[in-house]
Formats: sequence, structure tokens, C-alpha cells
Amino acid sequence: MAGLLRQPCTEFLVKSIDGRAKRGCVKRRPRWRSVRCVQTEFVRRTSVKNGKDSLDICRVVNGMWQTSGGWGKIDRDGAVDAMIRYADAGLNTFDMADIYGPAEDLFGIFINRVRRERPPEYLETIRGLTKWVPPPVKMTSSFVRDAINVSRKRMDVAALDMLQFHWWDYSNPGYLDALKHITDLKEEGKIKTVALTNFDTERLQIILENDIPVVSNQVQHSIVDMRPQQKMAELCQLTGVKLITYGTVMGGLLSEKFLDTNISIPFAGPPLNTPSLQKYKRMVDAWGGWSQFQVLLQTLKKVASKHGVTIPTVAVKYILDQPAVAGSMVGVRLGLAEHIKDTNDVFSLVLDEEDVANIQEVTKSGRDLLKVIGDCGDEYRRA
Repeated sequence: MAGLLRQPCTEFLVKSIDGRAKRGCVKRRPRWRSVRCVQTEFVRRTSVKNGKDSLDICRVVNGMWQTSGGWGKIDRDGAVDAMIRYADAGLNTFDMADIYGPAEDLFGIFINRVRRERPPEYLETIRGLTKWVPPPVKMTSSFVRDAINVSRKRMDVAALDMLQFHWWDYSNPGYLDALKHITDLKEEGKIKTVALTNFDTERLQIILENDIPVVSNQVQHSIVDMRPQQKMAELCQLTGVKLITYGTVMGGLLSEKFLDTNISIPFAGPPLNTPSLQKYKRMVDAWGGWSQFQVLLQTLKKVASKHGVTIPTVAVKYILDQPAVAGSMVGVRLGLAEHIKDTNDVFSLVLDEEDVANIQEVTKSGRDLLKVIGDCGDEYRRA
């Protein structure tokens, strides 16, 4: 921050804990719009902004990838009941995608129950963030509009709170066409905020230079995968774009369940029986292997025990404390398992300098995943 204050800057406002406005600056780059992130309620909610676009979200986001299959059969009514319980506990921001099976439909049922059963001020706190993951075809205005209208209908909302856009192949520049059409739909009131998911630093800069009003980029980020802090966070701090992170508890690997286990011996440890566990086990292998991961879990357990919380709570708070991070995802297996208390413990946890130093000592002993895998999202685009 001290370095930023010495740069040519454009003014921004950050609301302090006591409600007063403090002035600061971020470096201005040609053709980039001024973006602001205003902290509200400090620990629980934050607002991402770009120009006149603004959305406040809960800093811990309920991830709904688990509704897409592979984690157990989802009962519709049981899932919606669980969504109500999460929202009642103050965990009222849900993340989904057009490709996550029934996720958008479940949100539509949920939001209608909220409209019927909860007061208007409760409804105003609910956020539904969705993603659009299109095939690599020509991005015409009508194609984009039709796709967004499907999500609006499924989620039963007049305007999507946030549309996070994914693109598979950077050699196809159609992503800029799609984002311009998405921006047009935002201007029509069909989308409140435009965001990205799994874009790398180079492409984020190109998108911003094309005057696309991006408020956030959703990327994989955990204590094991610190790639976003190496390149992406610097650009985000300069422009005000925020990060929403997923994989923060690595599908459950960052938990007591896998502490002191040896999964190389058949049936000796917990099974890696979900898509997320299998995905993030590959990240562990790339980072340093299971033995090194056990050292990390042991360190996190000491920190967790010191504060009377669990390993996942420490893992999420550590990432929320990183530069440019607005929110972190915790997956929800709706109607199958709940972690509401552990999740809410994040908001009261304060990691001290000793905690951070102990965690960093272990993480720095692992491989540099930026060199092994590449920048944010490159794991989806490698040949």
C-alpha cells in the first residue's frame, strides 16, 4: 500500500469500521475505469464496485458445485430447506453456474420461499451469483441474450445479481464480444454486476482495457494454491477488481478428517470419493505430496486448537485476509451435510502474527504452483 501511495492516483473511499470515510489512492492506468470496493460491516459483508455498479456480498460464499452430481443424491425440498438454514444463519450469498445441474433451479425455488416466508429486509440480503460457461461458438448478441435469459428464468429473478463469465480458449478472441454483449445486458437492467471466473492476469488486463466493467474474478485460491497472490492480486489492487476464491478448503482435504492419514494404503484412510477431493488431491501432488501436506495439516491444527476452531475455519480466514480477496467459497452439500457453525466462526477468528508466520513457513516449503501449473485458470487450459 505504501508503494501505491507514491504513485499517480485516482481517489477512492473506504468506509472504516466506525463508519467514517478514509481517503486513499490507486494507480490510474489509461482507459481503465475507477473501481471501488467499500467495506460494509467489516467482517461479514463487503461491496464490490465498478463505477455505478455495486453489489454487497457475504464474505463467505455458499458454493453450489456439489449439487451437480458426484457428491450424493440431492433431494430438492431438503436442499431448499438447507439453503433457508444457511441464509437464516447470515450465510446468504450463493454461488452457482448454468452447468451445475439443478443449482439455478434450486435458487429459484429458494428465493420464492424467501419472498413468501421472510420479511422484505431479509430478502434484500440474499445474493445469487451465477456463472455462464458457453461453448466456443460465435458470440452474437442474440446468443448471449438467450443464455442469460435462461439463467434469469431458472433463478426467477428480473436481474442477475452477478454474472461471472468463463471462457475456455484464449486463442478465440470471442470472449471480448461476449463480454460486450453482457455489458449491454447490464445496461438494460438484466444483470447487476459483470464478473469473470478463471481468467488469468494477462486477459484480465485486456478486458479492463476494453472498458468492460468487471467487479471480480473468481479463481482457485487456498493455502496450498497461492498463485493469485503472485500476479493477479497486484493487478487487482491497482484496478480495484476483487477476487472471489474457490477451492479454499480443497474439497474438504483441509480438515481434521485427513489429518494423520495415509491414503496410499488401500482402505487405511478416508476415501477420495468426490470430484472435488480428487481434483484437489492432484493439487496436493503438484504442490509437494501427501507427506508435506500432513505437515501443513498439523500446523493448521495447532493454530485451530489455539483459537478453539477447526482447520477449515483457519483455512478460509487465512485466504480472506489475503490482498484483493473479497470473498471465499465454502461448498455446501445441501441436505447431506452442514458446516454452518464452522463457517460462521470465520467471522470472529483473528489470526495473529505467530499464526501467519507458522503457516507461511510450511507453505513456502512447497513447490511454486505458478511455475508448475501457470497463472490463475491455466489448469483448465493446458493441453
